[in-house]
Amino acid sequence: MTIVLPLEAHGALRSALDRELPAAVRLRRDLHAHPRLSGQEEPTLNLLLDALPGAATADRVAGTGAVLRIGGPGPAVGVRTELDALPITEATGVPWAAGPGAMHACGHDVHMAALVALARALDQMGPPVPVLAVLQPREEGHPSGGQDVVASGLLQAHQVAAVAAAHVQPLLPAGAVACAPGVVNASADEFTVTMAGSPGHAAYPHLTRDPVLALASFVVGVQQLASRNTDPMQPAVVTVGTLAAGGAANAIPGTAAARGTVRAMSEAHRSELHQRLRDVATGIALAHGCTADVVIDRGEPVLDNDPGLAAVTATLLTQVGTEVTEPLRTCGADDFSFYSQVAAALMLFVGTGGVPGSGLHTGTFLPAERAVGDVAHALLAAYLAGWATITR
Repeated sequence: MTIVLPLEAHGALRSALDRELPAAVRLRRDLHAHPRLSGQEEPTLNLLLDALPGAATADRVAGTGAVLRIGGPGPAVGVRTELDALPITEATGVPWAAGPGAMHACGHDVHMAALVALARALDQMGPPVPVLAVLQPREEGHPSGGQDVVASGLLQAHQVAAVAAAHVQPLLPAGAVACAPGVVNASADEFTVTMAGSPGHAAYPHLTRDPVLALASFVVGVQQLASRNTDPMQPAVVTVGTLAAGGAANAIPGTAAARGTVRAMSEAHRSELHQRLRDVATGIALAHGCTADVVIDRGEPVLDNDPGLAAVTATLLTQVGTEVTEPLRTCGADDFSFYSQVAAALMLFVGTGGVPGSGLHTGTFLPAERAVGDVAHALLAAYLAGWATITR
């Protein structure tokens, strides 16, 4: 059997993919109009399976997800999409807008439609190597759908040697692709710090141990983890998102709690930040005569792009005239990072062009319909790069 180089196959597969795009755009509108929150994606999954070839052979995974293999035996290239929407009410005004309470405000509708177009094109042409379409739930929720897919062992069972995903990105020009090697997204962990003191009347603070004051000092002090406790060349973000204490203006409560996130761009830095956060909370509590309980829930690890996949994908995209931008690295997080722990992985960022006030996770975020094709063609290049990785 003659092995055709990815470059020689690229043109034919691009043409096949283009033929699938009108149907994919219609599918995107349907998906956008009927979003489902994390853990409730069964109707979305069924819609995708109805559009995919060979859906009867799909393996269910992670509750409301599935994987579908297209092609014969042997090592495969995985391509992932996310199924879930966000609890945001849409404000785009398009005829196919979602109703109140849920919205595809992160582009997952575009990702899903693009993956369906790619899978159908590969099926019609005959995939050079098998492709595993990974229809993953709960990217926006907890517990992580990506972690559950990896833990299921299905990637290993299907011999996935390389896996790719793409995410729309309004920070980049429309159609441009960021395809950087190395770490491109941070780890993301949630923490809860509860200060416990001695409650009492607000008029007699000397008879209490005020956990609110201790917590306020912690909120200020923990910011120094990024500014004074870490290498300034190593990005780190500590954010306190919620505060809870008391129920009366004239009473000092017994406890006060803060919840937030801590993000890092390396696993070593991640562990260091966790320890320093505990140290800061414990030390501040002691200074105020209180005690601190610190709980850190580990979330997504750092997302590390495989250098070989990134290089081949960038070359293929450049050869067909796609703009490949400077590396985009952010302290955002994506549970695709779990896949990078079991296979060579590549996350692409596909530009949609920015509109002020209409970024990711906002009620007015609405990528243009061309984004379906832009994402699909980026995934095709990544698939071919995975093919090159398997056959070299």
